Amino acid sequence: METGEAHYVRRLLDALQRRPGRPVLHRPEGATTAGALAAAILSTAIGLTRAGVARGETVAVLTEPNVPAMLVTRYAAHLLGATVTHVRSMNARADGEHLSTLARLRVLRATGARTLVVDAANAARGRELAATAPSLTVLAADELRRHLSGRLPSAAWNPTDIAVVDLTSGSSGDPKLVQQPFGARDTRIRVSAGDGSPDWPVTMLSVTPVSHATSTMVDAVLIGGGAVVLRDGFGLDEVVDAVVRHRVTDVYLAVPHLYQLVDRPEAARRALPSLRQVLYSGTFAAPTRIAQAVTLFGERLTQLYGSTEAGGMCTLTPLDHAEPELLPSVGRPFSWVDLDIREADCRTATPRGTIGEVWVRAATTMAGYLGDPALTAQTMHGGWLRTGDLARLDRYGYLHLVGRIGSVIKANGLKIHPSTVERVLLAHPAVADAVVYDRRDPRHGETAHAAVQLRPGVRCGATQLRDHVAAGLSPAHVPAGFSFLDKLPLTVSGKPDRVALRAAAD
Repeated sequence: METGEAHYVRRLLDALQRRPGRPVLHRPEGATTAGALAAAILSTAIGLTRAGVARGETVAVLTEPNVPAMLVTRYAAHLLGATVTHVRSMNARADGEHLSTLARLRVLRATGARTLVVDAANAARGRELAATAPSLTVLAADELRRHLSGRLPSAAWNPTDIAVVDLTSGSSGDPKLVQQPFGARDTRIRVSAGDGSPDWPVTMLSVTPVSHATSTMVDAVLIGGGAVVLRDGFGLDEVVDAVVRHRVTDVYLAVPHLYQLVDRPEAARRALPSLRQVLYSGTFAAPTRIAQAVTLFGERLTQLYGSTEAGGMCTLTPLDHAEPELLPSVGRPFSWVDLDIREADCRTATPRGTIGEVWVRAATTMAGYLGDPALTAQTMHGGWLRTGDLARLDRYGYLHLVGRIGSVIKANGLKIHPSTVERVLLAHPAVADAVVYDRRDPRHGETAHAAVQLRPGVRCGATQLRDHVAAGLSPAHVPAGFSFLDKLPLTVSGKPDRVALRAAAD
């Protein structure tokens, strides 16, 4: 059933065409005005229509992560009612690590994509895919934008049609294909836009891929009349320079990025005059480190807890950050989210304060996993989505994460939650960051291993950290091994890359 509400891309085009001369996308190589972005979207939509793309088709996109061509292609395909899937990398692998040709072909087959749009940097990869998949039509993003005339179909849309097929995070396992309906996407955009207060429009900086975590945030900013600063990754000095140059008001950071700013307060302070909101998310945030961030950023901090499958679930607000006892939590559920903590039987809610699995129900959740009905049935029950996260609710309704069901390490008969050990390690004054993960030992079976990044200029050894964990938890929680790294490997979205850590340790 089609809806009478305006398509989100139509709302975007209306916003762009109101003031066409203003810059809305900022890259190091230059700016794109609102009028130029609107023209590129419409021209690309005409080009895709001529190539046979229509509602219900899937368009695969293979571009660099934070370039205008990626946004233009997605908006144009969505204007036609088509599905979009990004095949540059998983959400989210390391920035220099691309999916293999075989993995891309699997995604193309699973989604039924017959059209692939590439930018100049990925043209050779597009040709390689076309040589293996003769039915695939490869289109150059630059060429599509040259279609200056033509007739577009109406932008009516069905909220149950699939807008995006996302590849979930590959930080701890194989990716899954998450289907996000247009209705869920539209809801995510609307709730990202806030309440239409005078704080808008904003200038937002995105250093993580706008194809994933910041995707609907960027959409909301542009629809709200704001601008977006795009950077290919997080470099502390480059990020601060971008904030100062463009007077950035809002920035989204992965937790390790926030830690880097906290460790360089003299640089971070340069960004404070224009910043109104620092959003952080993606992985466990140590209370001691967040307390340091509060000292630096004050009431600018907002923590988000969410997932590809569910969207945003909870937030720790700026006012919450002023209360030290709330920093171990990820905040309270958003008003549009129903949240339960359930027992292993999936039916019984746990008593307040006890650990169970997080279940959520919201208009922002996925439609299911493409090509995997068994996993979909296991994950979704009567409108509720099982997150796989273990947590407890305190008496005030704040959510405290414990770990993942699948990431529990069973060492010497004890169930160890990596985040519990990480929390203790991060409380040590010498530790800048830490990741705990499982390793298979031929003699002892499954064991816990810790990768540690020390603060600059600080000396600390495994013995001190073993004693620290034993005192903070128990001797049984002490990792069997420690690795000390100058910098922990991160995925392009800023999450600890456990796959890379395991590979380096083996």
